[in-house]
Amino acid sequence: MKLTFLGASQMVTGSCFLLETKNSKVLVDCGMFQGSRVVSLLNRRPFAFNPADIDAVLLTHAHIDHCGLIPKLIAEGYKGKVYATKVTAELCSILLPDSAHIQEVDAENATRKRKRSGRPPTEALYTVDQAYEALGHFSPCNYGEEFAAAGDVKVKMQRAGHIMGSALVEVYVEEEGLTTKLLFSGDVGQPGQPIVRDPDVIDAADYIVIESTYGDEDHEQGDPVAELERVVNETVERGGNIIIPAFAVGRTQLLLYYLQELLHEKRIPPIPIVIDSPLATKATDIVLRNPQEYDEEATEIYKKQNNKLMDIPQLRFTQSVDESRALNEDTGPKIIISASGMADAGRVLHHLKHNLWRPECSVLFVGFQAQGTLGRNLLEGASRVRIMGEEIRVAAKIYNMSSLSAHADRTQIVDWLKGMKTRPKGFFIVHGEIDAARAFSSELNRAMGANTYVPAYGDSAVIDAEGWHIKESELVTGEPAIQELREYLANIEKRYIEYKLRMEHVLTTSPTKLNDLKRRVDRIVKFIDNIFSDL
Repeated sequence: MKLTFLGASQMVTGSCFLLETKNSKVLVDCGMFQGSRVVSLLNRRPFAFNPADIDAVLLTHAHIDHCGLIPKLIAEGYKGKVYATKVTAELCSILLPDSAHIQEVDAENATRKRKRSGRPPTEALYTVDQAYEALGHFSPCNYGEEFAAAGDVKVKMQRAGHIMGSALVEVYVEEEGLTTKLLFSGDVGQPGQPIVRDPDVIDAADYIVIESTYGDEDHEQGDPVAELERVVNETVERGGNIIIPAFAVGRTQLLLYYLQELLHEKRIPPIPIVIDSPLATKATDIVLRNPQEYDEEATEIYKKQNNKLMDIPQLRFTQSVDESRALNEDTGPKIIISASGMADAGRVLHHLKHNLWRPECSVLFVGFQAQGTLGRNLLEGASRVRIMGEEIRVAAKIYNMSSLSAHADRTQIVDWLKGMKTRPKGFFIVHGEIDAARAFSSELNRAMGANTYVPAYGDSAVIDAEGWHIKESELVTGEPAIQELREYLANIEKRYIEYKLRMEHVLTTSPTKLNDLKRRVDRIVKFIDNIFSDL
């Protein structure tokens, strides 16, 4: 069999893995690339396979970087089923049409600009109608129940503990009388998270495709509820707003859960809490309608509150754009939770535009911020940022609560893997920026004596009875221009490492030069983005 890595390779987004057996072709995830303009352009790259040839799609969970290109896949010829848990299917029923709407609006805006410069129009990545068509291919399945996805491929989904409905995907391949088990982690959740149950421990697997989002670090230790209490009270005392960019699925509901606890215990004042995201509103409704998925603590609260998980009198959900705009006309302290979680699109941009320049306000990040996103720039100390064409001074206090992340950290994933009774023959490290993935590869070697590999886009692992070996990307073989580009980029990476060392030396000897260095690098990044946007 052959496993080809077509996304989330040396980056966090765009999860997509093609498993080819003697008789079948199965796709695990079909995610959208998110982040900078350059990264987003990868979504327009043709699939590296013929969608009509795929026999089944296995979906780990309902985050756009794992499911966001499924409508495109179906529009281009895929006829089979998309296997996912019940809640994942329900969440995709709101996420995919919402994503399609964004694609249509973005295409319309881009087309207007291109027309003015005499260039051809931009087509939407996929339409709302195509998103709804894709939903008809979903086939819900239950945790722990084995099913045949293709002739020689059987599948079982276990709990991943990342968001509600998320799954670890166990794949059993029968070839030449031998059964090989592969485990696709999707995104592994932190143990002890509220609402969702902890990740299931897997007894054994021959090969594991494992995420490495936080492969080079551990989350901050401490009480997330106490930290949230501190942020709210400090900001209210200054008379400002708390703006929280949060993913509509998972983080928004977790924040409400914690805020409810703080309010019921009177540890924070009863200021207004506003969910300003139509998608988050619908996602919250789905979470509240699936109590069978709650962990023990959430189930107890649900029963105690007469079958209500959330009981927050001052909580409201905006219904219109006018209501959203009105939030910035009222300067009184309030908590605004709005998408997107990386602050790279959506209504949260308006709230940041109106609050970032105010020193009394706070911006609280509660999830991973990918390279190239506004959220990442703010966390790295940007003094000025550009939002919707306007330069905004950053005066608000910026907080980062990695302890609220939906991803397990380096130590948590290693501890989870150590629960296996049998060690795997190999690990393929994905879904992590290159430094994090390489660091996690080294950690797994150290902690588990494991054979590991960090695949590049298009690399394949060829697996047989004798073991496995890597076949470097066939997608560039025979294409001299692309191969030349790959070598050129490799040289740039070497120079990047050299520049990084030089910058660290400068900052060691002169810490005051940090902002100046950042401004210079930001100008270079914007220049490169503009080059690619014209291609």
